[in-house]
Amino acid sequence: MPIQAGDTIPNVNLYVIGDSGGPEAKPAHDLLGGKKVVLFAVPGAFTRTCSAKHLPGFVREADAIRAKGVDEVACISVNDAAVMKAWGEAHGAPGKVTMLSDGIAEFANGIGLSSDMSARGYGVRSKRYAMLIDDNVVKSIWVEPSGEYGVSSAEAVLEQLG
Repeated sequence: MPIQAGDTIPNVNLYVIGDSGGPEAKPAHDLLGGKKVVLFAVPGAFTRTCSAKHLPGFVREADAIRAKGVDEVACISVNDAAVMKAWGEAHGAPGKVTMLSDGIAEFANGIGLSSDMSARGYGVRSKRYAMLIDDNVVKSIWVEPSGEYGVSSAEAVLEQLG
């Protein structure tokens, strides 16, 4: 069963590019705990809808989302940390959207939102969703039906935040 409002997120390692220039493992509870976070997931960096709509929308709306009492906006994908960093830089994310790597799909599997896209050459990926997390507890979650984009968009999340 997928994660639901009231559930605690799994404390698996996520990856970021550290000061050394290489990937650094960080426990999810350290990265996302003690604050209110909008976390959105995409099936893949540099892919069509993710690059044309999903990430750019959150970059554009990051300040408005923060104005609703959110401390951080973060993007997660089953890509490596270097790819996530480069993708974020290509879309102006630094300072607006934190880019997180779930390189081996531990987070996606742990919340029950992984998707086997091997038939399309992608392997295991994350389903597209957005969630509001407060101190590691899911407050709201919006999961897209397969192949769709809408309820997890920055605009829809902003509307849900009131």
